[in-house]
Amino acid sequence: MKNLLKLCLVALPLIFNNCINKAQENRVVDSLFVASWNIENLFDIMDDPKKNDSDFLPTSSKDWNEGKFAFKLHNLARVINYMNNGKGPDIIGLQEVENMGVLKHLVYRLHERDYVVIHRDSPDERGIDVAIIYDREVLDIVSVDTLLVKLPTNYNTRYILHAILNHRITSKDIHVFVNHWPSRRGGEQKSEPNREAAASTLKNTIDILFKKDNEVNIIILGDFNDEPSNISLKEVLGAQEFICENSEVKRNQLYNLAYLKHQEGKGTYLYGAKWNMLDQIIVSTPLIKSQNYFFKCDGFEIIKPEFMVQQDGERKGAPLPTYTGNKYLGGFSDHFPVSAKFYIH
Repeated sequence: MKNLLKLCLVALPLIFNNCINKAQENRVVDSLFVASWNIENLFDIMDDPKKNDSDFLPTSSKDWNEGKFAFKLHNLARVINYMNNGKGPDIIGLQEVENMGVLKHLVYRLHERDYVVIHRDSPDERGIDVAIIYDREVLDIVSVDTLLVKLPTNYNTRYILHAILNHRITSKDIHVFVNHWPSRRGGEQKSEPNREAAASTLKNTIDILFKKDNEVNIIILGDFNDEPSNISLKEVLGAQEFICENSEVKRNQLYNLAYLKHQEGKGTYLYGAKWNMLDQIIVSTPLIKSQNYFFKCDGFEIIKPEFMVQQDGERKGAPLPTYTGNKYLGGFSDHFPVSAKFYIH
């Protein structure tokens, strides 16, 4: 180790950064694998009179039934179990889930890890919420809260789910926020104030956390319906670009780990012929570099196993969804999941 550090001190800056990464890797004791996925309308087949779930009933034009629901769960579990080299995620944030019941059905199909579900019913009129699944052999739950997003349109939207999880190896708390910001329905510009309102709601809570502790561990997951360079994320929330060794990290700052993939023209959602990076992972500085964690440049991924990718047609290369309109395709989701791996030392 001493010889490695001596070599680093006389090397060029880029080599120095690489050497530090190697030095860190020599001290790695474990890792934390985090994922986020919009799983596209995970509804049960029962009518909820309090929600507008009529599209996903056996009597609907989609003919949503028990067999299709079971196959959807099978497909989702197949992708989640594929993550982290077949070990599954330590934490995953999910979007577009109807209720706790569908989440329990999903967890039963996951690997034999001790997964726990965090979910709260939100005011969303369709009843599609967000959730967290975490392994309680890796993390302990400290608290759960929800952030109410008030939109300028007064439309009821999803809560932002906020859970504090304590990491058993580091004994440090991690604040996990799962988001599903308002869609671009009606046009990107017309709907933009709604996503800015969601960003402002989250920013207010983040600022409070930063004031209390400038070494706070924050992980923000979700489908933001905006890209990393949009106003809501970069200016309102203040999530800055992170491009490996070229990025300077500062305290009390959020960094968007999806930014480099976005710059490269990659994305998680295909709209027409254009890829959109709607699904992102944003973290505070200590998750990138601290006495407990470090993040490698290649640690952010768009997860797209071959079995969930359309192999031909106009949407070749896109994720295979469950439906296109009312036509049943028996797929997975219209979004690819994303992941980030943090090393513990």
